Amino acid sequence: MRSDDIALLTIGLNHTFWTGSLADILQQYPLQEQPHRLRCYLLLAASTGTVITDDKTVHIHQPGICCIPPNSVCSIQVPAGQVICFTEDFFSLRYNSNILYQFGFLTKQSGSYLPLEKTMFQKWQLLSDLMQQEFHQQYQNGNRVLRSYLNILLCSLDQVYNENGYPERTSNRDEKIRRFETLLEAHYNHHKTPSFYATQLHITTNYLNKLCREFRHISSGELIRKRVTIEAQRLLYHTGLSVSEIADHLGFESASYFATFFKKHTGQSPEHFRKQDTR
Repeated sequence: MRSDDIALLTIGLNHTFWTGSLADILQQYPLQEQPHRLRCYLLLAASTGTVITDDKTVHIHQPGICCIPPNSVCSIQVPAGQVICFTEDFFSLRYNSNILYQFGFLTKQSGSYLPLEKTMFQKWQLLSDLMQQEFHQQYQNGNRVLRSYLNILLCSLDQVYNENGYPERTSNRDEKIRRFETLLEAHYNHHKTPSFYATQLHITTNYLNKLCREFRHISSGELIRKRVTIEAQRLLYHTGLSVSEIADHLGFESASYFATFFKKHTGQSPEHFRKQDTR
């Protein structure tokens, strides 16, 4: 399977969210036999099977959730399960304060597996069923409802992750990447070059890139551009600011430069994004 094939898994509502059974995906994309690179977050609910993510193998022997981050190379060898695929863009439009890396189980380099007690697994199945109904009906405001369901699921998983005290094997490199993400949150609208953040961290730009590729599977420049793009989408979605005002807020030299940047990274103009993402 080519690495770009997996991008099609997110076809669905606004091309950023998909949910259904593993069998539904396998009818279109034969994932079980070949490793593939994800272009989205993937949550897999299953009771048995094997999931390989990068160099980590998980043998599932009880009901639980596999959480696999974007850009991971994975192979799913599971007889049956329920899947939720979503992009960072989709989730982050819910509230301005929602940031996916606050969920510890989503930030682990090779993903996480969270075994669930019976009642928690039943809760997951109930919410997952509701999400599937909403997704396939595609009602008006369906995006907002799906984001709310997804937020509930992620918060529930975060509780399980924290209550079970999964070990956080932190290192100096872990701390560097987290400090970079914290700095990025504070300065993305004024500083868009990796060199600024490398200087703040007292490391070289090359080393910052190495850390980002190791822990986030993309370059520091790509992480910066992703953060700026997400904020642009939020402002277009949640506010009545003009494109020119948004460009100025995000530190672009002109509205035309901002529009070019936005279209390059989303495939559509700011105006088109604002009009089409209203469901």
